[in-house]
Formats: sequence, C-alpha cells, structure tokens
Amino acid sequence: VQLQASGGGSVQAGDSLRLSCAISGRPFSSHVMNWVRQAPGKEREFVAAFRWGTTRTYYADSVKGRFTISRGNTKETLYLQMDSLKPDDTAVYYCVTAKNIGTDFLSWGQGTQVTVSS
Repeated sequence: VQLQASGGGSVQAGDSLRLSCAISGRPFSSHVMNWVRQAPGKEREFVAAFRWGTTRTYYADSVKGRFTISRGNTKETLYLQMDSLKPDDTAVYYCVTAKNIGTDFLSWGQGTQVTVSS
C-alpha cells in the first residue's frame, strides 16, 4: 500500500483545511487508517482513525469536535477535515495504515505540512 497526503498549507487560527490521502493498493479490511502528526521537537501524535468495514471513528482528545476523518466511496481516498484550527495543530500530517488505532503502524506516506498562525 502506498499513501500520499496532500492539502496542507499555512492558515490563520480559526480557519479550516481539508487533507486528502491518496491510497494506492488495497489495504486489508482488518487494517485501520490513521492520521498521525508530528510537530518539530515533539513526538508523533495520533490524530484520528477509522477501521475499514465499519463506520466507527476515533479521535485524539485534542482534536475531538474539530476534526473529522472520512473516506471516499472506494478504498482510494482518505480525508481529514480540520476546523477551528489552532497554532498547536501545526505539524506535518501523515496518513498511515496500521493494525490498531494509533499504534502498530504498517505503511506511511509522505506527509503534508500544516501551519497555523495566531
């Protein structure tokens, strides 16, 4: 599986961005699609996830109520709608396949930079 994130940019606090992840190959139905971010000097942080074949979504407390993870009609696109952005959301965002939510990562794509200024 190959992954490529896009849609990042520089925005003001309170703005919105929609990240996309193009998925090449066929993720296993048992795998979990995650969005993970890493800010300079900080450890990587789980952001959001969902498991193929279900409608359940999972979010980090820091983004709950502001971010929404979704998928396209096929297993080819993953989205992360980010609203009410804060400077603390500044990071490189990655889409990642995994065996579990926020852990046991399998495939990483190139990330996309999100910069939020106050």
